[in-house]
Amino acid sequence: MNIIIVGCGKVGQTLAAQLNEEGNNITVVDTDAARVNRLATQLDVMGVTGNGATHAVQSEAGVENADLLIAVTGSDELNMLCCLIAHKESRCKTIARIKKPEYGDDIRFLQEELGLAMVVNPEQAAAAEIARILRFPSAIKIDTFAKGRVELLKFRLPEGSPLIGKSVRDIVAKLGCDVLICTVERGEQAYIANGDLVFADRDVISLIASPRNASEFFRRIGYKIRSVKDVMIAGGGEIAHYLTEMLRRAGIAVKIIEKNPQVCEELSARWQDVAVVCGDASVQDLLLEENIAGAGAFVALTSIDEENILLSLFAKRVGHGKVITKINRIDFASVIAHLDLDSTIYPKHITADQIERYARAAANTLGIQVSLPAAIVLSAMSALGACGASGVAGGSLLLIPMACSLFGISNDVAMQMVGVGFIIGVVQDSVETALNSAGDVEFAATAEYHQWLKQGKPLPEFLHA
Repeated sequence: MNIIIVGCGKVGQTLAAQLNEEGNNITVVDTDAARVNRLATQLDVMGVTGNGATHAVQSEAGVENADLLIAVTGSDELNMLCCLIAHKESRCKTIARIKKPEYGDDIRFLQEELGLAMVVNPEQAAAAEIARILRFPSAIKIDTFAKGRVELLKFRLPEGSPLIGKSVRDIVAKLGCDVLICTVERGEQAYIANGDLVFADRDVISLIASPRNASEFFRRIGYKIRSVKDVMIAGGGEIAHYLTEMLRRAGIAVKIIEKNPQVCEELSARWQDVAVVCGDASVQDLLLEENIAGAGAFVALTSIDEENILLSLFAKRVGHGKVITKINRIDFASVIAHLDLDSTIYPKHITADQIERYARAAANTLGIQVSLPAAIVLSAMSALGACGASGVAGGSLLLIPMACSLFGISNDVAMQMVGVGFIIGVVQDSVETALNSAGDVEFAATAEYHQWLKQGKPLPEFLHA
């Protein structure tokens, strides 16, 4: 795909790197010539210096032949104008980053009027992920599929977990939960969770299940499944704004610590039921005074990564609640991964992943061509691979990514199909059980009434009707 990225900030750089690795033709546009040259040289992509909201600059970037334009500058208004010009000029697909809360109620209207294929809000997306984790504190990360009907959960085995020393096969058989254990991360290695894999201390496990089945699984292994009752937030920025709205709707008490007096006044005026403390969250005495030790969860959302990390480590040392840390820079992600943090949130990664999934889906739908002979051969290979899968719990669903890869369909689309498969499987099992039970009752009744006839007993009245 030919993709134009307007804005070479944190999100733009991450997008350019990820989409370039997948073989797309990338052109970056920004008013900062040094930033454009550095990114173009680093990634070996095209670079254009100028205002991306002008027709001349977009033409220089090749908008006439572009499949997708992504506007991720720091200005919402500029992003919308870039997408409008591109849509009118070339009819290419457009994606705009819109992060201001005041645009929240108008997103659908703007998307329709401006012809936007997608609207991304890094702050809102980060807040949504934090809210999901707070509702399910045992998880490190939660991704949703099929409009929330299926979830991909990642959690770490603590010391003394009942799963340690047991194999995947033993757990599935003994617990009887309808979950699909996908991968196990152990140190720097990742393993496909086959039946013989034995869990070890500090393993990070990823599984797929419906929200109900996931809750039942965690309940049976003794993990916390209820959402937290109160949350302390360090920092009163845009993510805190979106998160507070989500937590209030869920009935969770919120306390915000913000050092900017003007921001504190705005927050206090907006929410009467939210405790707003004007002070520096980096002061330990203030945190202890506000009872960080007794908080159900602590979320570090300041603008400084180092401060967020230190605050989170302190919260883990003095308290027992869930701790979530926001990280903007990913240069030291490998180092951060080895710190004793519960969950880390990368807003720009979340946004980049959303856009990347859309780009992959668009690319795959544009160029998939499978001839009839090839389709027959590939279908035969998939059928052979299905032999014996019916005897493995969730085994048939594992064949979906294999079949999709044979036909050139992306993994993202494949996992959505897996989610749909879970739903179909639940409905199928329910109908099958009902039919089998009805058949058993019918045969039992037939045998019983036949015996009555032999004994000369009268049959029920409804049989004579």
